[in-house]
Amino acid sequence: MAKSTKYVFVTGGVLSGLGKGITAASLGNLLKARGLSVNIQKLDPYLNVDAGLLNPAEHGECFVTCDGAETDLDLGHYERFLDQELTQSSSVMAGRVIRNVIDDERAGKYVGKTVQYIPHVTQAFHKYISTAAEGFDVHIVEVGGTVGDYESLAIIESIREFGYKVGRDNSLFVHVVYLPYLGASQEIKTKPAQNAVRDLRGFGISPDVLVGRSEAPAPDSVIQKLSMFSGVATEAIALLPNAASIYEVPLTLEDSGLADVICKRLGLEADKSDLTEWRQMVEGATKQHAKTVKVGVVAKYMDNTDTYMSVFEAIKAAAWANDVDVDIQWIDAEKLESKQDIPKILSAVDGVVVPGGFGKRALEGKISAAQYCLDQKFPYLGICLGLQMAVVAAARNGGLADATSEELDPDGQNLVISTMAGQKGKENTGGTMRLGNQNCHLAEGSQAAAAYGTTNIVERHRHRYECNNNYRDQFERWGISASGINPDNDLVEVIEGINHPFFMASQFHPEFKSRPNHAHPMFDGFIKALL
Repeated sequence: MAKSTKYVFVTGGVLSGLGKGITAASLGNLLKARGLSVNIQKLDPYLNVDAGLLNPAEHGECFVTCDGAETDLDLGHYERFLDQELTQSSSVMAGRVIRNVIDDERAGKYVGKTVQYIPHVTQAFHKYISTAAEGFDVHIVEVGGTVGDYESLAIIESIREFGYKVGRDNSLFVHVVYLPYLGASQEIKTKPAQNAVRDLRGFGISPDVLVGRSEAPAPDSVIQKLSMFSGVATEAIALLPNAASIYEVPLTLEDSGLADVICKRLGLEADKSDLTEWRQMVEGATKQHAKTVKVGVVAKYMDNTDTYMSVFEAIKAAAWANDVDVDIQWIDAEKLESKQDIPKILSAVDGVVVPGGFGKRALEGKISAAQYCLDQKFPYLGICLGLQMAVVAAARNGGLADATSEELDPDGQNLVISTMAGQKGKENTGGTMRLGNQNCHLAEGSQAAAAYGTTNIVERHRHRYECNNNYRDQFERWGISASGINPDNDLVEVIEGINHPFFMASQFHPEFKSRPNHAHPMFDGFIKALL
């Protein structure tokens, strides 16, 4: 008889942004280190169908899975902590679930029943949970938002019902709460956490595990107090103060014994944990290195530090792999539109990364940055939009003064970057871009092939515009080469500068496959060039 999957539900109280995603990912890391097969999933209360059209200034980056799902940035944390690829089943937004319920109602599948949030929407969530969990020892489910939010009520009720359905021996609830520090009395206060537990119980869920987040370390006496007023055993309470690196969190939870508590509570037969490689990575991430490199990220989304989360984490991972510290500096792309300011701004860093984005704002600044890097033999790594602007820059440097992108000037005469034929008329709809894994063949002897150590790679995509193949025969005259080509559709995937120490750009998003303990080849090559 096959073993039943065990379910771990992670909720949050008091306020948003506590680190539920990091907590869920860390628990997955620890359970996987014990030899268990683990999957992880995010249930978000938004009425969006997916994260593709969410504003990055509000929600941070859109993370793309190997099968092309546009998801919340927490899936990036999940993949980096578990070191495994997830699929669209790991990201479920309420809009997608409700749309399916309505479609079923229109198709007559409810046979005249009155369709309601309970039981129809809540049971629809059950299907997404159980489908994603198939074949795994443990399935972790993070609930977005904060317990008590009106929009989250159906999801909270759904996981309550699900826990009841699979039984107490197969389900466990982790509640992440906030422990504020009150300066006037110089103490950590537990009342908000107590109230958060009371809120969760009000919806019929008694937490089995508490994780207390705080800005500063809390005294052990807080555990006793939380236990007294929440009914959660002291050994099932962990305190998580702010850490120097988010990758320390699994080690903090391991030291607290929380993973062992979860294994015992769920009756999991697990091996002794092996965190040797993870500890080595964390040591490299947190120690002071002898050398520091300065990386300028030429950004157009400056409102939220999470807008380029995976890019920043990939840069850091490559720096740690090369035993250096990294100082990442934001560079406002709009400030580079005045070309006389570029030398002063870029001379403050050792190299630049130009990440992805959408819309024509600040594109001229990104083009100017690429032109400078080409002219001055300055290290450049372009990602998606960073490749497109690099091609425009090279074309202009090569004498095609009016070279442009269809995104920047749809009526331009020389659109060296243009919309794919299949994308015409779909510019404002979600889920219509080239998404997910695509093949790429790298040219023998290219910088890209040297970085990867192979010529055949698979990388993830999220874009609508492409290099216009009508101009490809002019690349070498412009000082660049198409060193990576998609063998299935003959589209340009990688370009690099000719006779340039490091000028490389990809149409795909290499940051999505970077891991803290396994630096991505393109970022690794970039950091090596800076050294």
